[in-house]
Amino acid sequence: MVLFGLGKLFYVILLLINAVAVLSEERFLGRIGFGKSANEAPAFGQEESTAKSKVIKLIGAVQTLLRIIIYELILG
Repeated sequence: MVLFGLGKLFYVILLLINAVAVLSEERFLGRIGFGKSANEAPAFGQEESTAKSKVIKLIGAVQTLLRIIIYELILG
């Protein structure tokens, strides 16, 4: 008996992506230090590879991707 199939896994992943996409930068992310203003740009030639900066970039990328998908669905 399979309790956790691919359909439920897909549903959980979709809900987690949606949860990231609806996070408000002003109301939530800024308060906990994960806003885009908290992500200070490194100097020229340096790479910032902290976990916090990667999470901030991931949240921004997910939100941008889902905005593009929504616009494509609405505008055709």
